[in-house]
Amino acid sequence: MTEDVRRVFRMDNEVLAFRFTATISDRASMAPRERLTDPARLKMWLQATGLDATYVSPADLKDAVELREAIYRIGSAIAAGEQPDSQDVRTLNTVAAAGHATAVLEHDLAGWRLTRTTPVGDALGVLATDAIHILGGPDRSRIKNCEGPGCAGLFLDTSRGANRRWCSMNTCGNKVKKARLAES
Repeated sequence: MTEDVRRVFRMDNEVLAFRFTATISDRASMAPRERLTDPARLKMWLQATGLDATYVSPADLKDAVELREAIYRIGSAIAAGEQPDSQDVRTLNTVAAAGHATAVLEHDLAGWRLTRTTPVGDALGVLATDAIHILGGPDRSRIKNCEGPGCAGLFLDTSRGANRRWCSMNTCGNKVKKARLAES
């Protein structure tokens, strides 16, 4: 596939699991945009994040979308101060437990080594584990949904006053500011 990963996906979220949930954009709009449209797109996203799966099947794509949506629903529930759905939590825990990736240090960089037999399952396990650490960690109260028009993407508010409103100033924040200027 010759597409540029940054033209296809938003890769600017600092939380890996939330970057994964951004593979569908404009969630709160009338026309959410699915970016994981086929196994090749999932493979592209995984490779761009250092989770090099050599082959992705349609079943792998289905599993990935199921995990992505469970992470998103849990994160949105936490952002709203609600209890996450127990089935979503079960999905997250099951996927995390099924992964067999190992952390590695190669060329002075941290990365992941996936097994040859279940590389996509291992990659999804890494994503689920990352989600568990953020959704159940000490910064859980800083998980928010973006207030940008139509976005609703998840992000971790690391601002000093915990008053950040947008997943990214470069995208959603700029859209809001441009709209305000147009109104003036």
